Amino acid sequence: MAKVEIYSSPFCGYCHAAKRLLRDKGVDFTEIDVIEHPERRAEMVQRAKGGRTVPQIFVDGKHIGGCDDMYALDRRGGLDPLLSAG
Repeated sequence: MAKVEIYSSPFCGYCHAAKRLLRDKGVDFTEIDVIEHPERRAEMVQRAKGGRTVPQIFVDGKHIGGCDDMYALDRRGGLDPLLSAG
């Protein structure tokens, strides 16, 4: 199973939707709460090549974008192969 990381905020509906999709797929993920750990936000922005909004999602270190990006990738059939790699 791939290593999945998601930078999130507890107040973000898109973050909840992204985590729900991952849970529905049975995927374990590491959540980095940028409200609880504001020092991690700069790390997120750097890793996401300037992406400042949450969520920012990474699969095996590869940035796949935010919630809408992940759902679009799933609709195209590209998410499951990424998640099962690793």
